[in-house]
This record gives sequence, C-alpha cells and structure tokens, in this order.
Amino acid sequence: MTGERPMTVGQLRAAGVVVRPVREEMRQNLIEKLRSGADLFPGIVGYDETVVPQLENAILSGQDIIMLGERGQAKSRLIRSLTSLLDEWTPILANCEIPENPYAPIGKQGREILEEIGDEAPIHWMHRDERYGEKLATPDITIADLIGEVDPIKVAEGRYLSDELTIHYGLIPHTNRGIFAINELPDLAERIQVGLLNVMEERDVQIRGHKVRLPLDVLIVATANPEDYTNRGRIITPLKDRYGSQIRTHYPKTIEHEMRIMEQEGAVFESDDFDVVVPEYMKEIVAEITRLARRSPDVNQRSGVSVRASVANYEAMLANALRRAIRLGENEVVPRVSDLPFVMPALQGKVELETVEEGKDEQIIERLIQGAVVAVFNRTCSDGGLEEIVEAFKGGIAVETGEVMPSAQYQRLLKQVTGMKPIVDRVTHADARTAVQASAMEFILEGLHLNKRLNKDTIPGQARYRG
Repeated sequence: MTGERPMTVGQLRAAGVVVRPVREEMRQNLIEKLRSGADLFPGIVGYDETVVPQLENAILSGQDIIMLGERGQAKSRLIRSLTSLLDEWTPILANCEIPENPYAPIGKQGREILEEIGDEAPIHWMHRDERYGEKLATPDITIADLIGEVDPIKVAEGRYLSDELTIHYGLIPHTNRGIFAINELPDLAERIQVGLLNVMEERDVQIRGHKVRLPLDVLIVATANPEDYTNRGRIITPLKDRYGSQIRTHYPKTIEHEMRIMEQEGAVFESDDFDVVVPEYMKEIVAEITRLARRSPDVNQRSGVSVRASVANYEAMLANALRRAIRLGENEVVPRVSDLPFVMPALQGKVELETVEEGKDEQIIERLIQGAVVAVFNRTCSDGGLEEIVEAFKGGIAVETGEVMPSAQYQRLLKQVTGMKPIVDRVTHADARTAVQASAMEFILEGLHLNKRLNKDTIPGQARYRG
C-alpha cells in the first residue's frame, strides 16, 4: 500500500475506512471485476464455460466451497486464485495473535487492547497474499493443529486454565479475515472432521472445556478426489452438508486447451542460448498422448491422467531435442518424432496402469505414442498428396532417420524422395530452416508407416523406412 495511511484505530475511523466481512468483500470485488470484464483467474484454461461460472455463483452467494475432481485439474490453483478477490490491503489490529478487525475484535486479546488504549491502538496493514492459509489433510492432523489448544507455557507463566489467553490458536483462527483451504479433505480423520462442524456452521471454535466463542470471519474451501471416498476415507455427511457449493472440475475438453496448458506450465530457462522451435504437430502429438491415455482400457481411469503428464512429456521431448542440438553443435532446437520415445520415463510416473504382465508397461505406452502420432498425422495430412511419396518408395529407395542424425543430412532425403518437398512445405508452412524440415520429414515418414503405407526397420536410435 502506497501513500499516507492510517496507523491507529482513531486515524482509521477518521479516514472513514470501512472494514467489510470477508464474504462481502469478495462479493463486491467480484461484482466490480465482472462489470469491468477483467480476467478473474489468469492461467486457468478451459473452465470459462463450466467451473468458473459455478465458482462465481458460490462467491456471490457467500458460500463455503468444495472443489471435487481428479488429480491435476487445477483445484488448488483455483482456490489460491481466490485471494485476488480480496482487497489488496486490509487493516488489522497490531500485536494480536490472530488477525482482528480493528473496529470489532473477536478475541479477548484484541478487546483488551481496545479497552486499554482505544483509538491509539496501532494498526497493521495486511496484504491479500497474507490472508490465505492452507493445510494438506493427513491422518496425523490434530484438532490443536486446526483449531487450537491450551498452551502449557502460558499456564506455567501463571495464567489460569480458565483464562482465554492460555489458548494457542490453530491454523483456522490464524486465518481469520481471510481464506482457509484444506487439500484432500477425505484424508482428514473423521473425528477431526467433526471438530470442523462448528467452524463451518456457527462460525466459532470450541477448545477443550473453554467457553470460547470466536465468530470467525473466514471462508472455508476444500479439495477432494472422488476416488478418495472409497480408497482412503470419506467426507462425513454433516460436514459435506455444510459446504454451500460442491463444484466438479474436469480435464481439458479440447486438445487446444491441453496444448495451451502444457506450453504455459512447461519449464522455461531464459539463460539458454538456443533457438527453440516446436512445430504445432509435435505439440499436438504430446497433448494427444495424454488424451488417449484418458480413454485407454489399460490405464486406471479412476485415478485419472493429470495435465501434468502433458507438461512432463513436453519438457522431456524438448530436453532430448536440446541434448541432440548440443551434441551436434546446432543452434536450432526442434523436436522430432524420434524424440518421442524419450517421454516414456516422464509418462510412466504419471499414469497408473491396470494390472499388466511384467515388462508390458512400456509396450502400452509405446502404443499410446504411436496412436497419438497417427491421429495427428491423419488430421494434418488428410488432404492427399502422399501417393507420390509412397510410389517413390515402391520404386526401391530406402531412407534412414534417427534422433542423433544432424538436421543437414535430411536435406539429402528431401531431394531423394520424390514428392516429399511439397508436403514438407505444407506441414512447415514453407519454413526453410533445416531443423524444422527434418522434423517434418520424420513426421511424414512415421505417419505413412503407421498407416501401413511404408515398412520400417528399427534399431536403437535409428529407423529405416522402405517400400
């Protein structure tokens, strides 16, 4: 916050600063953003017509929210983005254990400060990013972690157990005047879930035998995976009933959305002195691998196939293209079809296969890769012009490709195979760079092979195509 700002309660009051409840604050800020047409959740792709409207309705209704969906569906990112609907800066009482509304503190400590020094009570300005708290639910979480517990040190210092100030508050009270998120809610032990009932409905906390009534001003959100209801735990019915909105997330519905996400989330190293060019069909192949995995009977669909699979595969493919460029002394980094086998280590850690025989997992992933290549090839080169290439191979020629073959060597293939150049120009949009053309030639040859128009002999790191 810039400029002059009130630093005491009296100055705050004189300046006419209004401190709104969290739900009202978020609601009003959302209304203003909707009126202005602002992007509410930057970086969230594919939810504009499905998840985002439901989320907006929940905020306009002032409801607590549970995001339900498989892994890798941006549930946590969405929840963390909710802080953008809070005021950028908000005043709280200084020297308090929990964030307090300076006009109406809910805890004994805050009330005593106002009683003792009144309008001279100091103010601290809290940024919206500080008003978010999050906890990953694990079986070892206790009520003390979330709500609070009697602090034995304070008792040893001479306070009575009946004194409210002996309590050390947990994560939720410490997020007063903000948003608190519980990730993977079903993993929370049922007895701990019971302890959240009052927080969710009556908006207060109960700690052991203390008659503590803290009307917390906090928005409670949670995430859960549908599979967790049966495998690891469940959300108890009374707690689920207290969430006003249950919003179902989903994987990208279009391949364009999948591609945007993997480009957006892929690691970028600005210090690298290379010209990285990723042809559109190579991006599409990586996205198609993930989409095929989500439909494959060999992949456990209950656990889902995260968008992280596309991101990791994209990074692995680029890494191998970079490794080749470094070894061959080339400045252009352009991934090829021969780089795709190197995504296997990334993909194996992202999919859970159904029970298969020992060693069959690589065959399953290889089929996914081949299926993606042929699907993209048929979409990209479906308008003909390939017969001349096939006829050239029927005439007895054979060509070799490989992931370590220099890009310049592919220029010889371009001249050797009749009909290849027009198709390469169409696929590359007449890009004359040798590395780009090398990638296009591999794509065309592999597409013809997978459509059973060419034969292929494979040895590690090399392929030989023939009629």
